[in-house]
Amino acid sequence: MLRIPQEISGRGYVSLTTFRRDGTPVPTPLWFAESGDKLYIMTRGDSWKYKRIRNNPEVRVAPCTARGRVTGPEFAGTARLLPESEWAGTRQLLARKYWLMRLPFLWNKKNVFLEIAVT
Repeated sequence: MLRIPQEISGRGYVSLTTFRRDGTPVPTPLWFAESGDKLYIMTRGDSWKYKRIRNNPEVRVAPCTARGRVTGPEFAGTARLLPESEWAGTRQLLARKYWLMRLPFLWNKKNVFLEIAVT
């Protein structure tokens, strides 16, 4: 069974690197939650990162600061777009970790959730 690397586990932010069609990496600092051996994030369904993941699920993750400065090693992973039936549980995971997730202004009809398996 794979585990979430200890360099990422318990941190506040993770740098999620997605890839453009030409292979150019695009890092983005994000909040994340952990459950079992997976990471979960929320993003907008109309964001470029979502579109890049839809085209190429291979990603990289690394611990980082809120501004995106990477503070540890990078790990390869695979992202999966979660079906709407799994969103409620994922939102609860994020709300337990980040109190701002409990505020209604963060909810938008365009929000979607992703699951990342670190390999």
